[in-house]
Amino acid sequence: MIGLDDMIARARQQPPARVAIVNATDVMDIMAVQQAAGLIQAVLLGPKATIEATARGAGISLDNCTVIDTADAAGAARAAVELVRRGEVDVLMKGSLHTDDFMRAILEEPALHTPVRMSQVVVIETPAFPRLIFISDGAINIAPTLETKRDITQNAIDVARVCGVDAPKVAILAAVETVSSRLPATIDAAAIAKMADRKQIVGGVVDGPLALDDAISPKAARLKGIASLVAGYADILIAPDLEAANLLFKEIEYFAKGRCAGVVAGARVPIILTSRADDASTRLASIALAILMKAGRQLF
Repeated sequence: MIGLDDMIARARQQPPARVAIVNATDVMDIMAVQQAAGLIQAVLLGPKATIEATARGAGISLDNCTVIDTADAAGAARAAVELVRRGEVDVLMKGSLHTDDFMRAILEEPALHTPVRMSQVVVIETPAFPRLIFISDGAINIAPTLETKRDITQNAIDVARVCGVDAPKVAILAAVETVSSRLPATIDAAAIAKMADRKQIVGGVVDGPLALDDAISPKAARLKGIASLVAGYADILIAPDLEAANLLFKEIEYFAKGRCAGVVAGARVPIILTSRADDASTRLASIALAILMKAGRQLF
């Protein structure tokens, strides 16, 4: 099994990435920088006095960091985006500001966009499973269209591949495994599966609709008579909407003792969306994931 510790170890084999941490005023932001020593060249943006006071309070030196003084969180976000535009940083990381404010600065800068819509991918390691599970999109696209779901699926495949999953199995989730006009998610799932057949999505094996038990339990798939290369063995779970994906990965994190890492794919650089509830370990794993994305497929 490839786990989060393996990801961190592989990331440490890469040259340090230049990571801009936006409004790095919380102690968890500073602790993540400390834990990521050797992995990153940290650029901390935000009110300089607050950042330095937080570091002093935690007993952490900022000698190896660059601190850029801004008046507030919004100014830090704009300054970080400008650093990316100029090619001076490799990764953007959300610090202590609202996700909407962080993402607004990114979405307003055309230079950060690619032809693919941005989406978040969460990677989870749990004792309940013998493999990493990738879940999307629980943070950005609230009610994705069919075209957006195509991009969400492709982004998740790309992230899984840089984590060492050569041909990830992708389950497009719905409440049931049969197509019904009364359940629009099943129609979208069937269309996404056919898009993969037509090479509109590449790099993985895609099937849907699949209910959650069909996707992850070989026994459930067998008892229901589902003939599929994905059913029972999914690596990637694509939820119907943001709420379903968000609930799913948090349920695994808290009820099944999952360890998580998360990244936004589809932008010009990897983007790390941290939660206020994330500990330093989760932030470190997310930084490692972003570095692997930057390094690309040649790692494996």
